Amino acid sequence: MDADEAGIAGDLAASDDIEYDRVVVMNPTSGDGSHREQVRNLAIEHDFTVLESREEGHVIDLARHAAESDVSMVAAAGGDGTINEVVRGLVAADALDAVTFGVIPTGTGNNFAGNVGVTSVEQAFEVLENGERRRIDLGTTDGRVFVNSCVGGLTADASGETDSEQKKRLGMLAYVVNTLRLMTDFEGVPLSVKASTEGEVSWSGEAVFVLVGNGRQFPVNGRTQANMEDGLLDVTIIEQMPTTNLVGEAAVQRLFGQETEHVTRLQTPTLDIDVERDDPMQFSLDGEMGEWMELSLGVIPRALELCAGPEYEPRPDE
Repeated sequence: MDADEAGIAGDLAASDDIEYDRVVVMNPTSGDGSHREQVRNLAIEHDFTVLESREEGHVIDLARHAAESDVSMVAAAGGDGTINEVVRGLVAADALDAVTFGVIPTGTGNNFAGNVGVTSVEQAFEVLENGERRRIDLGTTDGRVFVNSCVGGLTADASGETDSEQKKRLGMLAYVVNTLRLMTDFEGVPLSVKASTEGEVSWSGEAVFVLVGNGRQFPVNGRTQANMEDGLLDVTIIEQMPTTNLVGEAAVQRLFGQETEHVTRLQTPTLDIDVERDDPMQFSLDGEMGEWMELSLGVIPRALELCAGPEYEPRPDE
């Protein structure tokens, strides 16, 4: 065991003893960082042990440690990135069939929590106690899982410039609007996309935006929830177009609010994306950034048992 591994093992051993059958893995720095005391107080009230992350990557280790301790429930207190890391910890412990997963929204945007009907910290604990249990899909790519979405292109570059009010008001379009404000000369990325449905659908061209959603889809207004139980990825590709056509929020909403030749939508269980240039494309997996020349994406159907809130819709498009 090297020094880093020994340090992590020591952190886990020194972390709060798991007193109860249920655990909250908390990122204390998510959002504005004001949630720590509230989460701890509610955890005590509802008989949850809190394990608090200390550094990058620690959330994954804490979630794995909890799952390997034979707890029945692990909840993520944080934003979409924390949710992703907790689920990755459950996967590392091979505990998806043994552990129920829950979310406590303490991040900035909390998109996934909103999609599953969890709207506040206090309500989250009510959902953990009494919410409906649903089995949802997980997306996969490059040996990793994602819960909400894999986003590539200009919106990945602009995510840091988008505040919570814009996200709430515009959803995914908030990233598009901010990027166009920041990057008037953004060049589309040449892509080749192969989707497997009943046959095979192929798309190629210059794309400025690719959203591959498991829990998330691309509406202009309203909720962004996709069907998380259908074994399919919701894919939206936006082609490069003159930025003069996309000046201001009203123009963006008008264009993307209808089907146009610039927008391609697919539903598929598998997707292959090849970047046809010398430089890799930036993608965000539930908010975690990376660069790839090619990605193969898929679905693990009904992989994760989730505590869902009352506004969660198993079939949101019906």
